Amino acid sequence: VQLQASGGGLVQPGGSLRLSCAASGFNLDDYAIGWFRQAPGKERERVSCISRSGGTTYYADSVKGRFTASRDNAKNLVYLQMNSLKPEDTAVYYCAAGGVAGALRPYEYDYWGQGTLVTVSS
Repeated sequence: VQLQASGGGLVQPGGSLRLSCAASGFNLDDYAIGWFRQAPGKERERVSCISRSGGTTYYADSVKGRFTASRDNAKNLVYLQMNSLKPEDTAVYYCAAGGVAGALRPYEYDYWGQGTLVTVSS
């Protein structure tokens, strides 16, 4: 069972990135998928969650209107489209699989992938 987040990189403020979360060893559509981020010296925070069907999404206030979560269950992939990026979005981003859509806390998720670093800087 493995999750892998990818798509991070260096982007200028106002730019965009799309993160992907791929699963191996299990079907992603059995789980809600959360996107978390952790900046140096800060706690890990959930920025988004998408339900198993993709019909319901949740966003932190800090990213609402800028980030969009989606999923392609046929490809076993989940995405996080990040637009209008700000320096404060700089963090390592993780995807996690859990049983409850909308789960807010890291301990509510069962599987975690290695993170991908997003750096927003001019």
